[in-house]
Amino acid sequence: MKRIAVIGAGSWGLALALQAARTGAAVHLWARDPTARLANGAMPRLSAHPLPDSINVTDDLTVDADMTLVAVPMQHLAIVLARLDTASPLVLCCKGVRPDSLHFPLDILADVKPGHAGAVLSGPNFAHEIAAGLPAAAVIAAKEDGLARHLADGLGTSTFRLYDSTDVIGVQLGGAAKNVIAIAAGATIGAGLGENARAALVTRGLAEISRLAESLGGKAATMSGLAGMGDLLLTCTGTSSRNFRVGHALGEGMSPHDAEKAAGGVAEGVATSQALTTLAARQQVSVPVMEAVANVVTGRIALKDATEQLLTRPPGPEMKTTGFLN
Repeated sequence: MKRIAVIGAGSWGLALALQAARTGAAVHLWARDPTARLANGAMPRLSAHPLPDSINVTDDLTVDADMTLVAVPMQHLAIVLARLDTASPLVLCCKGVRPDSLHFPLDILADVKPGHAGAVLSGPNFAHEIAAGLPAAAVIAAKEDGLARHLADGLGTSTFRLYDSTDVIGVQLGGAAKNVIAIAAGATIGAGLGENARAALVTRGLAEISRLAESLGGKAATMSGLAGMGDLLLTCTGTSSRNFRVGHALGEGMSPHDAEKAAGGVAEGVATSQALTTLAARQQVSVPVMEAVANVVTGRIALKDATEQLLTRPPGPEMKTTGFLN
């Protein structure tokens, strides 16, 4: 029997544990409080989904498994990785960039556990739908030849299709940047600017992500896949996205603090907008949509002024000579 460990009992970790159980694996699920079970056998963050007997909930970070999925927030990743004791390949399932170091998840793994085999999982996935077993797809990316495919084969099923990639930069950037663009998309709808405006903004946001990916050594083509356009479409249109809800509240006139509170908690795109605009400036890449979000969520500029700045930018050719969005 396969052994799959999942580190983290938030919504995403629980959804991945349920998916791992569907593969027939024995699942080791780490939770800070393994006793926090509801009467129906579920954990609080996904109360409608009881855990099967094949999932063992524990607070033990010593793991003997064939693969380990690390599903903790970016701000806790380094601390948890330092405590985690396992020889198995690690699949990092968080999305974002550290604002201080500008490191992506695999950079943090390399710092904390040099030489440890690692990959990232990203794609257009809402946790409650994965938990319910609804059809979905995602991509696993790893630098090592064959590792991503091996991990995808171990976690995938007919209803959770997993593709593989070696473009770890593009996959990680797509997963982080979509949260920033989702705030902008939500603000567009919240402000009553219309569906046309949202579609245009999301498309231009995709162009920014592609440019930044290329500058960092990633592939612009990755942005047309699950970790790019797929995740971007879901997050910019689905009301289950906390980042979209923050943007929507901003569009309705709330302050950044109140908007985040109304959305139900921390929206990753708020901090990520600062990190990515800093990274883009270092790479000398133009990212006006991301910059607008970074300025609005920090209160440096009002939403209406940010909107006017974007609308009055001089237009130019849409495509590069390569065919990619300019």
